[in-house]
Amino acid sequence: MHALRRGARQVDAATPASRDRAIDALRAFAILGVVLGHWLVTALVARDGGLSTVSPLQHMPWLAPISWLFQTLAVFFLVGGQVATCSLASARARGDGYARWLRARLTRLLRPVAALLALWSVAAVALLLVGAPMATVQTLVKLALSPLWFLLVFAGLTALTPLVARLNPLWPFVVVLHVDVLRFGLHLGPSWLGWVNLVAGWLVPYTLGAAWARGELRSRRSAWVLLLGGTAATALLITCAGYPASMVGVPGAAISNLNPPTLAAVTFGLAQCGLALLLRDRLRRALARPLAWAVIAFVNLSAMTIFLWHQTAMMATTAMGLLAGRLPGLHTAPDSLGWAASRLLWLPVFALALALCWTAFRHHEQGPARRRNRASQVIRRHIPSARSSRHA
Repeated sequence: MHALRRGARQVDAATPASRDRAIDALRAFAILGVVLGHWLVTALVARDGGLSTVSPLQHMPWLAPISWLFQTLAVFFLVGGQVATCSLASARARGDGYARWLRARLTRLLRPVAALLALWSVAAVALLLVGAPMATVQTLVKLALSPLWFLLVFAGLTALTPLVARLNPLWPFVVVLHVDVLRFGLHLGPSWLGWVNLVAGWLVPYTLGAAWARGELRSRRSAWVLLLGGTAATALLITCAGYPASMVGVPGAAISNLNPPTLAAVTFGLAQCGLALLLRDRLRRALARPLAWAVIAFVNLSAMTIFLWHQTAMMATTAMGLLAGRLPGLHTAPDSLGWAASRLLWLPVFALALALCWTAFRHHEQGPARRRNRASQVIRRHIPSARSSRHA
């Protein structure tokens, strides 16, 4: 604990005073929320010699509030819009061009993807060669690569930051509204119309983040309007307009709130953004503690590694567990409270498998490890020079 606290103090001292720690905390909570949500509502059931994906929400729809807690993508897009807008302004102030800024942003975002694609290309071929059913291989590959859709959308919005940085969030919201009226109200339009919301829906919190960067969401009143207005609109859409209560996709359901995003998903995201804005000051105070800040900093340094590999960690645990037979909460059908209780017990095992993935692949995100005898440039730059043995 002494070494841990000493390391935490070093991280705290190396952090510039101008850094808004609440933003990093919101990003970390958003990533961890998605990870826990996937681990809780995605089950790989062993049947007929293969594995298939099943959701407990199919059998226990009353568990839909779980998705309200862990579907946190809107918060990630909110933070992404805020950070990208500020980063672009800083780059321009330094004299850096748009191309250089975008290359730096996308390199950190997409560099870890190569390792995931390489491993699963080899794994898919190996599974087919040993006789695994094609349906099982497709299920595993689809689940492993499912996080990539999010990164593609986020990368696209990042590239469009100069165009959308001053866009009023009402414009993409109106697009989502009209698309849903055509799809669900008038039953008009081509089959692909809903996918317009894949961009417009996530553009709403992204442009809110840009507005935050411009200083337009500083008051608590605006945060309360988003929280209460988004909550009320979501409740009305679920109870009166027939939208699903679950904020994640449920296999076999006629409508998914997430694939592509619906108006209910967007209003729910507005409520989440309002809550995030309300928590800013409390998060800043909490993260003044070095140990708490060190945890948040670690998650942010590994955010893409954690996000990209969490499904692989769950699947690796499920595959290894088959050696011991069909285990409750891991290979059995998610149709009872017993399964839910067993699943909670598997979460630490999933986390351990994810830690192993992090150890193996973190350098793709963080770059090569620094030599032990080389001082950190960040720490050396921001820690005051030692003037006494006590400071040293």
